[in-house]
Amino acid sequence: MVKRLISATASEIRKMNREEMFESIKASEGRVIVSENVCVAAPASDSTTNAELAAAFGADMLLLNLFDCLNPVVIGLPKMGLSEAFDIWNNSSKNTRNPIEELKKLTGRLIGVNLEPVAENQETMGEKVIISNGRKSTAETFQAAEKLGVDYICLTGNPGTGVTNEQIVQAIRVGKANYNGLIIAGKMHSAGVDEPIMTKEAIQQFADAGADILLLPAVGTVPGFDQQELKEAVKMAKSLGMLTMSAIGTSQESASPETIRQIALWNKMCGVDMQHIGDAGYSGVAPAENIYHMSLAIRGMKHTIQIMARSINR
Repeated sequence: MVKRLISATASEIRKMNREEMFESIKASEGRVIVSENVCVAAPASDSTTNAELAAAFGADMLLLNLFDCLNPVVIGLPKMGLSEAFDIWNNSSKNTRNPIEELKKLTGRLIGVNLEPVAENQETMGEKVIISNGRKSTAETFQAAEKLGVDYICLTGNPGTGVTNEQIVQAIRVGKANYNGLIIAGKMHSAGVDEPIMTKEAIQQFADAGADILLLPAVGTVPGFDQQELKEAVKMAKSLGMLTMSAIGTSQESASPETIRQIALWNKMCGVDMQHIGDAGYSGVAPAENIYHMSLAIRGMKHTIQIMARSINR
């Protein structure tokens, strides 16, 4: 039997396939923390990546934002600073490294990336943000992520990118045909599009397309999305065979620890399997103490110190 993720060692995590990852998260009974962090900016600490910082303070899964699957760079890895990254992005230096594999060895955690199902002609509220091809959800990027060894892909949208639920459905289908890891799908906020962030129709379509995990806004993070709506969405998703993840993607990840604890408990009461904390702290990662306080709120000191102290060499 697969061990629950909150209790698994690095060596056990490395051996997990897609189905085992799914069951390991499910068996953790709502106590899995996903830390999203920007991987292409100067990290919050001088000698570590943002992913390592998040892992040290209790994150079970690490989600890289702004990661380009076609020009893969994680700043903060050994001998990978801003100048080396710019050389790769400008094609003046060939990248022979696999930053995903390096991060797995350094953190012992599951590593995922965001890919964005951009609707190219979609009008947005405010100025539209243009992103590189390596960040878009295409067959090419899914295949590149597979080759890099990415454990899971989150199909969602950054602010102003013009991601729609309809495009997410199409991206799930492309992902299922080109990628073997877990697929998370949904929106944390509007992504610049004037449409309901989540509907029953979208949940059904995501499930039919093959999504493994439904992403939903955390209670208290987007206007009008309350506990009742989250609870109903979670129940529907689970009836369709999906796991669920609540997401703090509205800069509240840098709010007070009291706010983080309140949001975390609200979402646990609604039955989510995973709790995401976003990257809008200093230098592209949530304040480390907020990751810690989220962990304390949803799983107590025992599991918090266990995940913080467990060696990656186990």
